[in-house]
Amino acid sequence: MVKLCVGAEEIGDLEAWQKRLMRSYPQPVHHTRMVPKQVDELLDGGSIYWVIKGLIQVRQKITDIRVMADRNGRKACELVLDPEIVLVEPTPKRPFQGWRYLKPDEAPADIKRDSKAEEIPPSLHAKLKEAMVW
Repeated sequence: MVKLCVGAEEIGDLEAWQKRLMRSYPQPVHHTRMVPKQVDELLDGGSIYWVIKGLIQVRQKITDIRVMADRNGRKACELVLDPEIVLVEPTPKRPFQGWRYLKPDEAPADIKRDSKAEEIPPSLHAKLKEAMVW
């Protein structure tokens, strides 16, 4: 699943938002109006890939999907996420509303911790990759 991280300028904003959430919840959660139809696939190792500043930059494993009612009594969804935020190869993504399914073969690869790629700003990393320099 891919989702815009609205209001975030950098990965640190997502981390800070989720730390605030975890004062009230044991794990980070994300609320959405639409309930995914591919629940089994998402719970079988699926992740939410966050788009920050036009780039897919990080992902979090989805650990649970809870169907609930919103304030108006309409069906809604709570995605329960693993607190670990995993850096991925920065991949350009145009703006869209809501969330989209991401085919496994189109998902950006994880960046290994302690690699040189982790030190490069995501926007520069994406430009180097696009120019086939990286």
